[in-house]
Amino acid sequence: MTEAADANKKFQKELNSGTAALVLLSVLDAAEDPMYGYQIAKLIETKAPDLPMMKQGALYPVLRSLETGGLLESRVQPSVTGPPRRYYKITREGRETLAKWVEIWDVTKVFVDDFLKG
Repeated sequence: MTEAADANKKFQKELNSGTAALVLLSVLDAAEDPMYGYQIAKLIETKAPDLPMMKQGALYPVLRSLETGGLLESRVQPSVTGPPRRYYKITREGRETLAKWVEIWDVTKVFVDDFLKG
């Protein structure tokens, strides 16, 4: 792999991590009820089927990280159709953080778009 390819991969990985956290908090903020990982992944997939950063396997580490940070809480519930499911819901701190992150995203998006447009 070339240095440019390595740099592209690193950039995509770093961008994916922050974006996935923002999207996950947003999804759970909008949800009326707690959601489990597969359910979240399928919802996101319907809106962005070709984005690798939002694939199911990539979401679980971000969900765990957000929970460790106090932005989400979870509970495990038995399932009649398979293994137990971990349901996530956003915390008050998660909602406050989401509001700040949305502000940061809005400013960052405008800033980057301005430079990309020349």
